[in-house]
Amino acid sequence: MPTYTAPVKDQLFVLHDVLKISEQDVPGYDELDAETTEAILGEAAKLAENVMAPLNAVGDQQGCRLENGIVRTPEGFKAAFDEVRAGGWTALDCDPEYGGQGLPYVVATAVGEQFSAANMAFNMYQGLTHGAYSAIHAHGTDAQKATYLPKMVTCEWTGTMNLTEPHCGTDLGLMRTKAVPQGDGTYKVTGQKIFISAGDHDLSENVIHLVLAKIPGGPEGIKGVSLFIVPKFIVNDDGTVGDRNPVSVGKIEEKMGIHGNSTCVMNYDEATGYLLGEEHKGMRAMFTMMNEARIGVGLQGYAQAEVAYQNALEYAKDRLQGRDVTGAKNPDGPADPLIVHPDIRRNLMDQKSFVEGARAFTLWGAAMIDRAHKCDDKAADGLISLLTPVIKGFLTDKGFDCATNAQQVYGGHGYIEEWGMSQFARDARIAMIYEGANGVQALDLVGRKLGQDGGKHVMAFFDMVKTFAAEAKGQDDAFDAQFLEPLKAASKDLQAAGMYFMQNGMKNPNNALAGSYDFMHLFGHVCLGLMWARMGLAAQQKLASGTGDAAFYEAKLATGRYYMARQLPMTATHLARIQSGADTVMALDAASF
Repeated sequence: MPTYTAPVKDQLFVLHDVLKISEQDVPGYDELDAETTEAILGEAAKLAENVMAPLNAVGDQQGCRLENGIVRTPEGFKAAFDEVRAGGWTALDCDPEYGGQGLPYVVATAVGEQFSAANMAFNMYQGLTHGAYSAIHAHGTDAQKATYLPKMVTCEWTGTMNLTEPHCGTDLGLMRTKAVPQGDGTYKVTGQKIFISAGDHDLSENVIHLVLAKIPGGPEGIKGVSLFIVPKFIVNDDGTVGDRNPVSVGKIEEKMGIHGNSTCVMNYDEATGYLLGEEHKGMRAMFTMMNEARIGVGLQGYAQAEVAYQNALEYAKDRLQGRDVTGAKNPDGPADPLIVHPDIRRNLMDQKSFVEGARAFTLWGAAMIDRAHKCDDKAADGLISLLTPVIKGFLTDKGFDCATNAQQVYGGHGYIEEWGMSQFARDARIAMIYEGANGVQALDLVGRKLGQDGGKHVMAFFDMVKTFAAEAKGQDDAFDAQFLEPLKAASKDLQAAGMYFMQNGMKNPNNALAGSYDFMHLFGHVCLGLMWARMGLAAQQKLASGTGDAAFYEAKLATGRYYMARQLPMTATHLARIQSGADTVMALDAASF
């Protein structure tokens, strides 16, 4: 059975040596000294390793089942969920006014990585609740907040987001679910939603659904969509759980992965709902959930890569297969371990360099969210808005690649279920699809985010790279050559791609859209290149100071050099594809495929 060890040391390196969070002027960061964060992440690690990870295969094998209208989660999930709740882990970064601990989002993100890597399907129950909590916290009335948030903070009540319908996914303007006003402030919600993660289960006493629906007589399309709070059980005036709302589970979806999460078809039959935010402004409120969820899904991508890599690494060290071409490394045994072979090393280094870069990228993004929310920093808000589709799309694409590459290390055993590696690949696969399929993320990046506010956010990114490279230059010639020069070259490729879109996209929008996926990956590589340059600089400075674990910092530098030499040059390939335009993409008519 696969195992998991939380990468606490690496997380602390990113938080304190790279991001230097305790030195930032963000409210609450001054309390995040190394000792405090190590204590939090250390306790989270115990829960992830000892409680959640052992249930990962159980959830995959047993799945969820629907019995007489009641959804049953896998064996052990309820006890584990109660333990998570009792430890206050669901309340980490929630508002203290409603029972939260008020810690920065960056800390909750680091904890979330551990929980997601240990058991992705299990962690989704609280993760979706957090998204619903955030939407109500941002857009709800004082009465709605007082009614729902305290119980959602503790996950005594859990939450969901209901968008997709059988006939429409991304194009939500086509939805048919309706909400008829009743004259007393309530609405009767009728319709069917599909693919609802954690739609119903036996882990909490109530489920608070956030449902997109149209009020009759409203504007056509997406402008007529509103958002409603539709609880599984009506909440009484005194806050207790009352009568069952006419909300039911039609079926549990049969999925490729995340079997431990109850993905449901939800039927609403004139269920009582309460408007969240303004009429016909539902997408504004829903995007509070979706943007947070997209960061969380990007995290899921690299978290699955991390746990798959850990197990592939151990297998490569233990499995004897062939001899090192430069001379036997295990002369007393019948063969050398797999890890001596260059192609296995390449595979493992691809995984390692991606995961560590992705971790830094995501925690940096979480720190920007903290700065945007706690400091009302418009520049940070604009930059993380630009980078959100990159975090979601690039990290989940590459995370899935890493999970399948980890399978490859095992050879035939990677394809056999008892080794557990296929679960990581199957679970990782959904992250490329939900919360907006990655093709949609690329379209959002190029079609909306790139030109947002006159393009000032992407220009700010380029200035950030340029400033970092200038300030870091001169550490020594090797660092400049191995880290800074590749970063500057990759950034120039990204700028050239943006310039191509400006010069060719206006006269033929397909020239931009045909290159959008490549642009998302090009941008992702530049972001990881920036992270590796920052990590390399931090590691080099620690080595120069003579403090800390020298072997750890040497390994960090070696891994960074690998990414800069072997992965970052992919920006040139993506640029060439972008500059080839749309002609070859659009050459065939539909009938010729």
